[in-house]
Amino acid sequence: MQLNGQSQTDVTVPDEFDSAQAKVVYLYLHVWPDSTADDLCGALGINKGTVLSIVRTLRKQGYVERVDGRYRLS
Repeated sequence: MQLNGQSQTDVTVPDEFDSAQAKVVYLYLHVWPDSTADDLCGALGINKGTVLSIVRTLRKQGYVERVDGRYRLS
């Protein structure tokens, strides 16, 4: 897959993700790292409270990190 001139590798979503929204957030951050909560909300159509809850859970599980208000996969 090509995006913005860059080749993207295949990604596997961890099996322990039960939430479809968590899976979508994970995949979004794979393609667009260093995204803000507002980026996620706008692109995915998920309200901000839900996005913040999802990324908080993914951070606790060690899948996502937050740097300067932006999220990316760990």
